[in-house]
Amino acid sequence: MLDGPLSEQDLVVAARSAGVRDPRVLRALSAVDRVGFVPRRHASLAHRDVPVPIPHDQVTTQPSLTARMLEGLALRGPERVLEVGTGYGFQTAFLAALCRRVWTVERWPDLAAAAREHLAAAGVENVRIVDGDGREGLPDAAPYQAILVSAAAPAVPRPLVAQLAPDGRLVQPIGHGGHERVTLFRKGSSERLQAVRVLTGAHFVPLHRRHGLAG
Repeated sequence: MLDGPLSEQDLVVAARSAGVRDPRVLRALSAVDRVGFVPRRHASLAHRDVPVPIPHDQVTTQPSLTARMLEGLALRGPERVLEVGTGYGFQTAFLAALCRRVWTVERWPDLAAAAREHLAAAGVENVRIVDGDGREGLPDAAPYQAILVSAAAPAVPRPLVAQLAPDGRLVQPIGHGGHERVTLFRKGSSERLQAVRVLTGAHFVPLHRRHGLAG
């Protein structure tokens, strides 16, 4: 007997297998069709739990890993969220289904333009995409109740710490690129960032400055 075509529900099954239990996260994952957020030549991979290549030697984050990262943020709906690394916009749409407003920064203007088209086609309206250096965040819209960083760095950039609201949560892969610890942080009343726990190990591209410097 042949298997039927894959769908968003296959990504939900993969997320559950990866340990995701938050029902809001699972519902949001099932509501976003990844087909609209991958290059057309890779459409057959959209409902598989795998990274997908995009321009500039980048890849999208594996959907089950995105779900684990968003579960760590523990979003409940009214939050203002900053995303670093828009890519083709799938993770952005996923975030937008879980919070009130998303500001997202993308280093590559052509990726930012593609994400705008994809989000508009999907009817996602509570997102603002900015071309820029993600390490600097977006101070004009701060503070944010949550920040999600989709690239690796040895430590959380100081501007992002400053832009996180008190008691806010931040998830970022910590490492030099290749073998990172995806870590959940919380900003305490002392304004210092505290590591809460490691969510998982992973492999992310390095977090680059707008003009090419990494680290």
